[in-house]
Amino acid sequence: MTTVHDGEPGAVATTASRPRGAHPLLTFLAKRVAVTAGLLLGVTVVTFGLVNVVPGDPVTANLSDQALNDPAAVAAFREKWGLDQPLWAQYLHYLGNLLHGDLGHSQQTGRAVLDDLLHYVPATLELALPSMVLALLIGTGIGMLAAVRNGRLTDQLVRVGALLGLSTPPFWLSLVVLYVFFYQLGLAPSGGRLSTDFSPPPTVTGMYTIDAALAGQWDVAWDAAQHLSLPVLVLTSLTVAMLVRFVRSAMLEVLQQDYIRAAYAKGLPTRVVLRRHLLRAGLVPVVTVSGLAFASLLSGTVLVESIFGWPGVGQYAYRSATALDLPAILGVSLFVALVYTLVNLTVDLLYGLIDPRIRLS
Repeated sequence: MTTVHDGEPGAVATTASRPRGAHPLLTFLAKRVAVTAGLLLGVTVVTFGLVNVVPGDPVTANLSDQALNDPAAVAAFREKWGLDQPLWAQYLHYLGNLLHGDLGHSQQTGRAVLDDLLHYVPATLELALPSMVLALLIGTGIGMLAAVRNGRLTDQLVRVGALLGLSTPPFWLSLVVLYVFFYQLGLAPSGGRLSTDFSPPPTVTGMYTIDAALAGQWDVAWDAAQHLSLPVLVLTSLTVAMLVRFVRSAMLEVLQQDYIRAAYAKGLPTRVVLRRHLLRAGLVPVVTVSGLAFASLLSGTVLVESIFGWPGVGQYAYRSATALDLPAILGVSLFVALVYTLVNLTVDLLYGLIDPRIRLS
């Protein structure tokens, strides 16, 4: 409740007692979890419907010509995968299994879809993490440099370079990098996660570089890092081109603010103004774009993984789609939706840490 001071008409104290309740952060998290659950449910409905209206028959895609001529084999396949039931019954059966953590079994691998994802996701994560870290460091630095030197030669070169990067097809850049660094210079392996001379290290995280280091197998870790170099180079280059444009735009907007001009007028060094004022104020839109870029990397980069023979989520999704593997397609779709919702939640939480003017309500 507010109190008014005696003897000072109109003077109102700002002290107020608010009723105790749930912490704003906990309330925010509860709301987002509820929204995420509803969104994932909607994703299952939409994806299940789209998969079943796509032209093609899973029976034809998965059985040989000899089996297709055998009605008993066709009937057994449809019964095994529930294809002989109505769509609504298939969806309810799928949803019931999903609530128990069962994503079904892949028709192409014969394994549980969840086991397949646990096998392929670490490989994609091993590509996405270093690519995103390098892209953030390089993209933020170049974007800030271009903003500070707005209109000068440096800025013009950065803008042209970013435009070329955004216009470059991923498959073309992958082929060029592979031709130059593997075929011409011989500085890096052609593809895969390990050379044939090495066996995968004991599984802890599923990422070969980390698992090999934990096991003390430094030769395996070095070989895995060499296989990482070319696909990481491609993904980093493509992500940097996107980040530079957004960082430059965000920083230019902040540079027009009065408090930046005041900081320069006080005689503060440029590095202090950039670190304490410009960088923090301009990071909010950059965090949003970075989150989307990281989610895209985690969802699988089909073309890059295909060219470098990298067994990640993108490769798994491509093979599942070409084989009309319905359980695997639904599992990958659910994984992608989960990645984007979790990344968006993380971005919202980071807003309050970066900019104190943003409050969770």
